[in-house]
Amino acid sequence: MTPTFLAAEDLSLFGRDPWWLIALKAVFCFAFLMVTVLFSIVWERKVVAWMQLRIGPNRHGPWGMLQSLADGIKLMLKEDVIVKRADKVVYVLAPIVAAIPAFMAIAVIPFGPSGNEVSIFGHRTTMQLTDLPIAMLYILACASVGIYGIVLAGWSSGSTYPLLGGLRSCAQMISYEIAMGAAFASVFLYSGSMSTSEIVAQQHDRWYIVLLPVSFIIYVVTMVGETNRAPFDMPESEGDLVGGFNTEYSSIKFALFMLAEYVNMVTVSAVSTTLFLGGWRAPWPVSTFWEGANHGWWPMLWFVIKVQLLLFFFIWLRGTLPRVRYDQLMKLGWKVLIPVSVVWLMLVATVRALRNDGHDFSKIVLYVGGAVVAVLLLSLVADVFRGRKEESAAEDGPPAFDPMAGGFPVPPLPGQTLPPVPRRRPRHERELVVSGGSDTESDRDGREDEGV
Repeated sequence: MTPTFLAAEDLSLFGRDPWWLIALKAVFCFAFLMVTVLFSIVWERKVVAWMQLRIGPNRHGPWGMLQSLADGIKLMLKEDVIVKRADKVVYVLAPIVAAIPAFMAIAVIPFGPSGNEVSIFGHRTTMQLTDLPIAMLYILACASVGIYGIVLAGWSSGSTYPLLGGLRSCAQMISYEIAMGAAFASVFLYSGSMSTSEIVAQQHDRWYIVLLPVSFIIYVVTMVGETNRAPFDMPESEGDLVGGFNTEYSSIKFALFMLAEYVNMVTVSAVSTTLFLGGWRAPWPVSTFWEGANHGWWPMLWFVIKVQLLLFFFIWLRGTLPRVRYDQLMKLGWKVLIPVSVVWLMLVATVRALRNDGHDFSKIVLYVGGAVVAVLLLSLVADVFRGRKEESAAEDGPPAFDPMAGGFPVPPLPGQTLPPVPRRRPRHERELVVSGGSDTESDRDGREDEGV
């Protein structure tokens, strides 16, 4: 099947529901995000506690399941403090700007087939609030607007650490959204559409995680960077920024930032499920022997399971990997993800163009594989020559590292070594001073000076 890029989609089913049904769907999307966030917070604390051989929350509700709800009520009742040097209008609006776009992206995510599959109070409707011919661009726009809340929060606080956290978040978003857009473009080339419902419909025989594994890996890495989650949580790194962009926030405004982070986690997991994991479609073993797995209300179950698995991936990363340095974060985004995503996009575009022209798939694999092997060989040759150059430079001897060159001690950078620390004299060259023992030479000299 070779669809034409950006073919016309049939979106006539959307927009025909009565107003009360549209409002009911909107309330469901909001409730789905809120309930998933409340569950994800408790689940994260439980899973990380299990990884670290701890108990985790077990006080509020059965098995501690109401702990996140109790935390939310506590934050609402805490004293709301506004720092003296803050720009009060921007300071108050920043958490709202960060939270609202996080909820907006779920509007175009399909929970089920685009046909009139379910009946709600006697009305046949789709299991999706709405859809657009450019739905994926709408999701990218919502993700881009949300970063303004973090940047404005850091700037309006009137403090150094929040400002640094906001700037870090801005640079991180720019670095990782480019690679994310290239990963999206590969899906657009294969599906021939930017509509979320059409992208899921094109995965009826094979999920895009199989056809586009590199795009899936790139998107998974970029979605962790976009949500500022560990190990990429540099904008709120407590090790060097105290709390980052939300250092000066308390009470409900701090809760809004935390809510926006977890809602963004759910949103990017839903987008990943839609683009690469077949969306609402049942997994392979179930769909083969059960014809009704993709009909009725069952697709919502498969969708929720896939989202929860991706949320577990977020939790697993936080409990496993340490936080990276900021230069490593930027190097991964600009020197690894962006070049790889652009090269992969060119290969995908080449394969699609050759398939549309009617070329044999085996010849396409041969040509593309030959090009990849040639690039790898050139990279190997370049690495060999670069290694020899580095060895010759090492033989000449690097300049000595002086930790006090700037007037205060600094740690060595990668590739630098500290000068050897002067050691004490060997034990046999040192005189032992024993209480009640013989006088040392200094003691005798002192008594001679006193005339004793």
